[in-house]
Amino acid sequence: MDNALIVIFPYQYEGTWVFDDPDVDLVKEPFVFGVPEMIDDLVTNIPNAPKGFKLIFSKKEFPGHQRKLSWVREECEGNWYTIDGKEEGWLCPALFKYFDKAPLNIFVKAESK
Repeated sequence: MDNALIVIFPYQYEGTWVFDDPDVDLVKEPFVFGVPEMIDDLVTNIPNAPKGFKLIFSKKEFPGHQRKLSWVREECEGNWYTIDGKEEGWLCPALFKYFDKAPLNIFVKAESK
């Protein structure tokens, strides 16, 4: 059973948003292909976000979420998501460390650590 809320702590490493999650064997896992721009928009009001911030996400809507990512298509073992049908970003197969299958929606919120 998936956790209702999942928390990771992204940070910038050599100009790229990455995160570590030792519970699922991920170290400096990068966000790529449109997702860094989504993160930049999400953290505009978080001081020192490049040094690290808390990212809460879930396939279920939760109080205070800031954005809803909607599934668009599968490609190269990863999945493309969009925010409001505008920006698109690709989430790599590391997504399956958290979900059995690609959720139709992913709700997210960024906070200071």
